[in-house]
Amino acid sequence: MNKDVDTIVSWEEGRDVPTYVQLENLAYNVFKRPIAVFYFSKPPHEDKIRKAFRTLPDAEYQSINHNVIKIFRDASVKQITLHELCKNRNPSQYHILKSYKFNNTTSIHKVAEDIRGIIGISLDQQKAFQNEDIAFRIWREAIEKAGIFVFKNAFKEDGISGFCLFDDEFPVIYINNSMPKTRQIFTLFHELAHLMFNIGGIDKLDDGFIVQLSSYEKQIETFCNQFAAEFLIPNADFDRTIINFDNSELSISSLARLYCVSREVISRKMLDRGILSKSRYLELAQKWTDQAAKGKSQSGGGNYYATKITYLGDNYLNLAFGNYYGGTISEYQLADYVDISVANLPKLESKFFGRGR
Repeated sequence: MNKDVDTIVSWEEGRDVPTYVQLENLAYNVFKRPIAVFYFSKPPHEDKIRKAFRTLPDAEYQSINHNVIKIFRDASVKQITLHELCKNRNPSQYHILKSYKFNNTTSIHKVAEDIRGIIGISLDQQKAFQNEDIAFRIWREAIEKAGIFVFKNAFKEDGISGFCLFDDEFPVIYINNSMPKTRQIFTLFHELAHLMFNIGGIDKLDDGFIVQLSSYEKQIETFCNQFAAEFLIPNADFDRTIINFDNSELSISSLARLYCVSREVISRKMLDRGILSKSRYLELAQKWTDQAAKGKSQSGGGNYYATKITYLGDNYLNLAFGNYYGGTISEYQLADYVDISVANLPKLESKFFGRGR
C-alpha cells in the first residue's frame, strides 16, 4: 500500500478511512475480495471453505498462498452459479455420486473397475490416446458427463495440483493448469475419489502431511492416491506389461506414454514392487521436477480467450451461453458468470463457437 504502519492501523481501528482508490487496491490487489465486502457491518463467515478440506491439517491450510484461497472462493461461487443456471438440478443423465456407492469392504481394484465402466472408456481406448492433451480433454468430458464440473486455473502454487468441493448437486473439481498434463490427469481421479466420500479434498505434490491426519482421514487420502493409480494403471495389466521392460529411465518414459500418465506414477509403481530402489526413485523424481520447472520458466503466454475457454470448460460455457440465448439471463449476468467484461463477450463467443474439435 506504500503507507506507514500508523496509517494502516488507523484504518483498521476506524480512526481514519482510505480513499476509494486505496480501498480498491486493498480489495482487488491485497485481499483479493469484492469491494462490497468492506461495506459489510462485520466480516463474512467462511467456514464452508475451511471445512471442505477436512483432510488437510490446519498448519497446511494456513500455508496456502492467497491466490489459491481466492480460487477456493471462486469455486464456491461457481457452485452457486451452477445452481442458478440449472435451476438447482444437475443436467447430467447419470450423476455418478448419487448412483454409485461403495463401502470399506470394496477393494480399490473393484471401485476402479466400476468407475471405468461408468465413465465408459476402456483401458485399450486409454492406451490409444495420441497425447496427454487429448487424454486430459477426453477424461474431463467423461467426468463432466457423470455430473461433476471440472474447472482449471493457474494456482501460482507449485505444491498444489488441484482440489474439489463437494455439493449434492454440483460437485466441482479445480485443476492447476500450471502442472504437466499427466499430473493434471492424476489429480482428476484423485479428486474424484474425494468426492465419492462426499467430501472436498486437495491434491498436494508433497503428501507428507498425511501422517498428521486421524486414522479415518489418513485412510481417505491413502485411498484417493491408490484409486487414481489403480484406475489409470490397473495393477494386473501393469504386472503383465512390465515383463517386457527394465527399470531404466527410457523404459519408465515408454510406460508413461503407453498409459498417458506421468513418469512419477510409473516409477512409484516400480518402487512399490521393488523394481526400483528408493534412492533411484527420489533421484528421478527430483530430476523430472527440475525439468518441469525449467520448461515452465521458458514457456510463453497464451491467448486470453483460449485460456478462458480452457479454464471454464465447454460444459460450463455451453450452459452459460445457452441460458443467455434462451433469454433466462441478461448480457450482464452472462459476463459475470464467465468473469469477463461485456465488451469482450463477442470475442469470447466467437472464439468458443468458432473452434474446430
